[in-house]
Amino acid sequence: MYPEVFSYAVASPAVTGLLGLNPTRFWPFADAPQPSSTGYGLPYAVHQLVYGTPENTLPCTPTTDNIGIQVDAYGKTVTEARAVLTALRDAFEPHGYVVSYNGENKEQDTGLYRASFTAEFWEDRGS
Repeated sequence: MYPEVFSYAVASPAVTGLLGLNPTRFWPFADAPQPSSTGYGLPYAVHQLVYGTPENTLPCTPTTDNIGIQVDAYGKTVTEARAVLTALRDAFEPHGYVVSYNGENKEQDTGLYRASFTAEFWEDRGS
């Protein structure tokens, strides 16, 4: 049910050029390392499921879901956060559609800049 967003990201040289390899700093929302832990680095991005809608029909059980994934990119500068967001957008768009840009801010606690979008993917349920 969850789109292969990590696979889409690591297949993009633009994304891995910004977020690295081994590890690629693109984490599920609760798994991003904290500044004092191994694996932490900047810039980085996180992803999470924010909504989903089954493709309901009267005669049968849905076979497809429309899944909304929010991506938040973090960087030391606005330019860095936006560059990560643009690279991830370009990596996702052959597979889904960006449906909203969710704004930008500078976080008070960390001093990091954040830029965000939501992308939708049609996911087959399989058999």
